[in-house]
Parts: sequence; structure tokens; C-alpha cells
Amino acid sequence: MVRIKTRQEIKRRKVIFSLENADANEVFLIGDFNKWNPKSHPMKSDENGAWVRNVIIPPGEYEYKFIVDGQWKEDPQNEQLSLNCFGTYNNIINVTAKK
Repeated sequence: MVRIKTRQEIKRRKVIFSLENADANEVFLIGDFNKWNPKSHPMKSDENGAWVRNVIIPPGEYEYKFIVDGQWKEDPQNEQLSLNCFGTYNNIINVTAKK
């Protein structure tokens, strides 16, 4: 018999996304984990120009990008890419389950 875990049983993980961009005024984290909603994950900058956002998501593979001052940008610190339907690339992150 196959048993599917309920949402409460799936161990979600904290993932820290960051982007170095001292010149940016506004940065949003977008991806399939938030249905590509640019307003659901605004990022905060620190005094050194690093933009950071913590997200708690279940294990799985996710595609994401940043919106920096209205422009879609890839994560320069992540070389895992996937071609999207617009002819540009999304970054990929693999979130593993807790052991």
C-alpha cells in the first residue's frame, strides 16, 4: 500500500537566497515555489549591499530568479540553469529532505 504524506508530515527546509548588488534599490525573489509572484518575497539589503531572503519550502527541485529594479536577473552564484519558455534561463535549486 502506498502512503502519501500529509502536508504537516513533510519536513520543510529553510533556504537562504542572497544576491550581491550594492546599486539596487529593490530586489524580489521569484520562483515556482511562490508561483512567480514578484510581491510575495521582497528581499532586504544589509549595509554591504547584499540582498537576503529566507524561505521555508518543502524538499524538491525549484526554479527561481531575481527581479532587480524591475529587471529579471539570474543568480550569478548558482550555475545550475534551465532554459525557460522566454528564451532566457532560470536558476535551479534542489532542496533535500531532512535526515
